[in-house]
Amino acid sequence: MKQSEAPGFIKVKRGFIQRQNLHPAQILVGGFLIVILLGTLLLSLPISAANGEATSLIDALFTTTSAVCVTGLTVVNTSMHWSSFGKTVILFCIQIGGLGFMTLVSMLFIVLGKRITLKNRLIMQEALNFNTTAGIVRFTTHIVKGTLLVEGIGAFLLCFAFIPDYGFIKGIIYSIFHSISAFCNAGFDLIGTRSLTPYVGNSIVNLVIMSLIVVGGLGFSVWIDTYKMIRGKLKAPKHFKWKQAFNKMSVHTRLVWILTISLLLIGFIVIFVLEYKNPGTLGPLTFKEKVYAAMFQSVSPRTAGFNTVDLASLTDTSKLVTILLMFIGGSPAGTAGGIKTVTVGVLMLCAISTIRGNEQTTVFKRRIPLQIITRALTIIMISVMVVFTVVGVLSLSEDFTFMEILFETISAFATVGTTLGITPLLSITGKITIIIVMFIGRLGPITMAMALMVRQSKNKGNIQYPEEKVMVG
Repeated sequence: MKQSEAPGFIKVKRGFIQRQNLHPAQILVGGFLIVILLGTLLLSLPISAANGEATSLIDALFTTTSAVCVTGLTVVNTSMHWSSFGKTVILFCIQIGGLGFMTLVSMLFIVLGKRITLKNRLIMQEALNFNTTAGIVRFTTHIVKGTLLVEGIGAFLLCFAFIPDYGFIKGIIYSIFHSISAFCNAGFDLIGTRSLTPYVGNSIVNLVIMSLIVVGGLGFSVWIDTYKMIRGKLKAPKHFKWKQAFNKMSVHTRLVWILTISLLLIGFIVIFVLEYKNPGTLGPLTFKEKVYAAMFQSVSPRTAGFNTVDLASLTDTSKLVTILLMFIGGSPAGTAGGIKTVTVGVLMLCAISTIRGNEQTTVFKRRIPLQIITRALTIIMISVMVVFTVVGVLSLSEDFTFMEILFETISAFATVGTTLGITPLLSITGKITIIIVMFIGRLGPITMAMALMVRQSKNKGNIQYPEEKVMVG
């Protein structure tokens, strides 16, 4: 037997290191695990802690996983516990987690002039949730350039708020950190235990952070379509018509924009009305601050993890709405988590078509393939099963209310990072459980399921079995 034909042989080509019998999903999972392990090792070193003492492995692992999975849940105070070195490690983990390690590795090989093989393109396709490998390298380049541009603009604007409060150097550092954290939907902050509550009425912080969260959560493919529309407006402003330009965009982009705006408006209205007189949240604020706070708490669950009001003081109805927004999350191929807006949108369209008696699911005069509908249903079913299982485990291991446990579970699974205050109080079992949930949420339930399938299906032919109806509903 030749060496290259040996089972499990690791092959080095003019591209990435490849293991021939690994599925792309397995390579993605392995890559994220390597990044998490390296981050954990660095954060556990004495140099990473402000007091010069080594951090426990479980706390270092929790923090690294939260950063790489762009979640934002923390068991220690980010601002006070970690040194400058530790905060830098966390920031790099956030950036790697937001873009995906395959995106950064791809750019490294492009810079070095290395050829990216078909196997590598398949992994990139899986990582970015792309439909095809065609143009995937060029698309990845646009992602990195766009990310650096948006984060740079965000950091520059935040300087006008943070430099007056923290001084020139510290203000710039805070601006860069929070811009990256917001764009990557990570939710880590350096303000302290209060997140962004000191800036509840600050126009710059609110508008910039919310914009970064939304842009990062839209999805990279939506960027391209939207950029083309804006470029058309700038080139021919007199002949430009928004409706026609909107209809020229892909069905995916139109669905993302409609669902994103709808969810933001619904969240804003519900929270503004329910919390308007609540003395623990919006009650003591001015009208301007109420508007900003309600807007922020509608945007942040999608899935950033910042907050400008005390979440523990929200009414139960507002907490339930927040849980729903967190579970849905952002849009595919972006930095946000959750089951994704389009997933929910597809199933809603399918339900409407079924109620109307239509055999096909259509939107914008286009038919949605059955494969997409099945994938959406699978994502939701696996997600619900994971959430219910974790809630059950935490209910046995932790001494918190059901609402607190459900909120924490959804926040971890959807990689949001908001909490009702129970994260630092979790037991070892609770921390390990949340670590696993954050990891599953970042990779996605289907990717994780495919990675765990050691044996691939051998039934790849066109065999069709007899059809038989069953009763449902």
